[in-house]
Amino acid sequence: MAVAEAVVLSSPLKTDVAPILDAAETGSTMARKSVATAAAASIAATARTGAETKVTKAPLATKLLSLSGVFAVHKPKGPTSAELLNRLKEKLLAEAGMPSSEWTKRKKQTLKIGHGGTLDSAARGVLVIGIGRGTKMLTSMLSGSKRYIAIGELGKATDTLDSTGKVTEEKPYDKITQEDIENILQKFTGNIMQTPPLYSALKKDGQRLSTLMKRGKVVEAKPARPVTVYSISLEKFQPPFFTL
Repeated sequence: MAVAEAVVLSSPLKTDVAPILDAAETGSTMARKSVATAAAASIAATARTGAETKVTKAPLATKLLSLSGVFAVHKPKGPTSAELLNRLKEKLLAEAGMPSSEWTKRKKQTLKIGHGGTLDSAARGVLVIGIGRGTKMLTSMLSGSKRYIAIGELGKATDTLDSTGKVTEEKPYDKITQEDIENILQKFTGNIMQTPPLYSALKKDGQRLSTLMKRGKVVEAKPARPVTVYSISLEKFQPPFFTL
């Protein structure tokens, strides 16, 4: 979002950002995918042949709890990361013949599942999912580098700093050149201090700042924090749109 704020100084814009794991990280993730995939396939096959009988529920639940690994899921625009995680959990429970209502009663038997980093609901990209012991590996997933593709629109500013918000200002952009944008991008490479936007997934008292803002609550900006931008370049320039 720092890029969005920078260009707004000369001409407001809005951006869509879609995180994509780098090649090394994706390769490591996919190497572990076979563990969860094989276990899930086994559960599905067993569920189809004998899910009707109560006798098979115990072994199916055991297999469900034995799932362990890390794999990648493509998150489309629309659902939040949490919503996608809940859908996956319900699907796994259904394949094991364990309805969600029944499963929640078994407090001693919990399906461990989580994701390694939140994607905005308006973004699409790779969501790393951990199941069982794989959830302990998610922290390390966040330590790797990431790649982003952002599409901006010149001449408009929104209250959320992205395409989901209301347009708050419009200005002419016909005099902005490709060189102007490239010169601004140079200021946002290397080790920089970045102030998180108020419309973000960061939380206050357990609630997202973006949720509080939409409710009209007064929210204080989080302090700037260090980030490292290894490189940033202008990939396409077709006014009013451009791609970073």
